[in-house]
Amino acid sequence: MTGGGFAAAEGGHARDDYGGGVTVSVVVTCLMAASCGLIFGYDIGVSGGVTQMESFLAKFFPEVSSGTKDAKHDAYCKYDDQRLTAFTSSLYIAAMLSSLVASRVTRTVGRQAVMLMGGVLFLLGSAINAGAVNVAMLILGRMLLGFGVGFTTQAAPLYLAETSPARWRGAFTAAYSIFQVLGALAATVTNYLTNRVPGWGWRVSLGLAAVPAAIVVLGALLVPDTPSSLVLRGDADGARASLQRLRGPGAETDAELKDIVRAVERARRDDEGAYGRLCAKGYGHYLVMVVAIPSFFDLTGVIVMAVFSPVLFRTVGFSSQKAIFGSVILSLVNLASSLLSSFVLDRAGRRFLFIVGGAAMMICQLAMSCILAGHLGKQNAVTMPRDYAVAVLVLMCLYTFSFGVSWGPLKWVVPSEIYPVEIRSAAQALTVSIALCLSFAQTQVFVSLLCAMKHAIFLFYAGWVLVMTAFIAAFLPETKGVPLEAMRAVWAGHWYWRRFVRDAKQEVQVNCM
Repeated sequence: MTGGGFAAAEGGHARDDYGGGVTVSVVVTCLMAASCGLIFGYDIGVSGGVTQMESFLAKFFPEVSSGTKDAKHDAYCKYDDQRLTAFTSSLYIAAMLSSLVASRVTRTVGRQAVMLMGGVLFLLGSAINAGAVNVAMLILGRMLLGFGVGFTTQAAPLYLAETSPARWRGAFTAAYSIFQVLGALAATVTNYLTNRVPGWGWRVSLGLAAVPAAIVVLGALLVPDTPSSLVLRGDADGARASLQRLRGPGAETDAELKDIVRAVERARRDDEGAYGRLCAKGYGHYLVMVVAIPSFFDLTGVIVMAVFSPVLFRTVGFSSQKAIFGSVILSLVNLASSLLSSFVLDRAGRRFLFIVGGAAMMICQLAMSCILAGHLGKQNAVTMPRDYAVAVLVLMCLYTFSFGVSWGPLKWVVPSEIYPVEIRSAAQALTVSIALCLSFAQTQVFVSLLCAMKHAIFLFYAGWVLVMTAFIAAFLPETKGVPLEAMRAVWAGHWYWRRFVRDAKQEVQVNCM
């Protein structure tokens, strides 16, 4: 063992290093599971581009189409239509509902089966959207896409956290975020190409969502379930074989399996009432994080910027094609920053990236608000001077880069690793559901807020970024390199939370640390 030990919750010893290296098996398995991020990313990338395509608007939302061509129309209000935003937001409400169901299903059939179900649902939704002839069909397809997203976002990050070695868990779990960015990049490039196709280019953009869905289905068919999930469902032999394949020769798989079994036995004793347990004494710190992390993530404004970036670019004066090209640039920046984050995440630590990224995001939002206040909407201006429009693009790139190395991957990494096994599925489901519920609310009202608040919308988000960065600095403990089975010790050693969670067994853990 290369360092001190952690006493497990039930009196054993959870190790900080079980030996073995990064095997081909664990890399391939985690990449296949992380590919679930493709479908969420593709949807984020495709929906914003499609909603400003003239052919799409003319067919389904002719009032919006005519408004975008009206020179007297307020620049901030060109796309203010509740039916149009419902096309985007309906996915998130469906995803929220399905993620809650996925928690219980995951404990019964395993993480791998839930990822497979999510991929199939997304595949069906993409087919309906591609063939839509009215708004009702669009909404139905979007809701099926949402069910698929809800299942996969609940299962995939937990799969990655439970499968990857503790030393590199951050990098492996961040792979979900990287695939999400790859999906968004693929969607924006698709939009850029199909926007030139008159009449039906939007059908190609929506229909090609079947490609990442097929990749997810294939990946879910090929990967085994996680050792923790197998033990939870009574297959200890399968869990041992899975660990041996993942960790490779030289790893102390028996020791790791014992720690997993010990943690799962504790979870099984408390199997019922996982949601209620989050409100019980000794679990309050987990409940705070269940609410705080997804809430702060959405209040960065990144979801609406990612979804509506083409609309924002159209607002400041870009043509339709240039607006989508701007989104392609943002996706490339996001990909580069996500790749960088995967290399530094397990070295710099979670808290450092949260704080530095949050500070940079806040500065960019303040600068964007100042530029929009000075050069858009004043004296009935409906577009911005070219140099200032380019400055907005640059600032959005800097914002996206800051987000991509911090909150982007960490929003998936931290919740997947901080919860004990007895509440892990329930807590992850609530985390995802809260995030999706807020995403639904924001995507539904953002265009109206942009119309009402104008440049001050970015001041609103900057204020929340300040609050969340201060919260992380004060209340989130560092979790890099800590085995999942020993995570309780981190909370027991925190300056604030220890007064609520420390007990005799956790005191032993702190001393071992």
